[in-house]
Amino acid sequence: MNAADVEKIVSAAVKQALGKRTCVRKEHAVTLACAEAVIKKVFEEAAAMGLNAIAAVADEGANTVAAMRMDGAILASYDIAVNKAYTSVALKMPTEKLAELAAPGGELYGIQHTNGGKIVIFGGGEPLYSGGEVVGAIGVSGGTLKQDTELAKAGRKYWENVICH
Repeated sequence: MNAADVEKIVSAAVKQALGKRTCVRKEHAVTLACAEAVIKKVFEEAAAMGLNAIAAVADEGANTVAAMRMDGAILASYDIAVNKAYTSVALKMPTEKLAELAAPGGELYGIQHTNGGKIVIFGGGEPLYSGGEVVGAIGVSGGTLKQDTELAKAGRKYWENVICH
C-alpha cells in the first residue's frame, strides 16, 4: 500500500466520522454579552445594598468569560469571585451547597485543597442552567457571605428569567 492509498483511506474515514457527528452546542451558551448582562444586573443589586462587589461569569468549561469590579470593591475579591464561578461549574452546584459538604465530617471535607486551590467552599457561586444542564456559573465576592450568596442567586435568576427564558 502506498502513501496515496493511505491518504484516501484516512480521508474517507474522517469524512464518514464527521458526517455522523451531532451538534453539541448548547442552546443558551454563555456569551460575552450574556455574561456582561448578568454582571450588570448583579451590580444593580449590589448598589441597592450599598455594596461594591466583583462578579465573574464562567462558561461550561469553567473558563472566565467576563469578570468586572465595581469602583471601590476589595481587590482580593477578584480571585474569589472567579474561583466561585469555577467551583460552581466544575462541581455543578452552588458554593453554598458545597459549604455543607465540605464541612468537617462532610463527604467532601478538604476539597478546597484540590484543583490548585481554586475550589471555594462558601456561598456566592451559582451554576447557570439551560435545558437542565449546567452551561456556566456566576461568582460574586465583596460583601458578607449572605450578601454574596444573595447577589449570586440574583444573577442566576436573571439568567433564568431574562436571558435563558
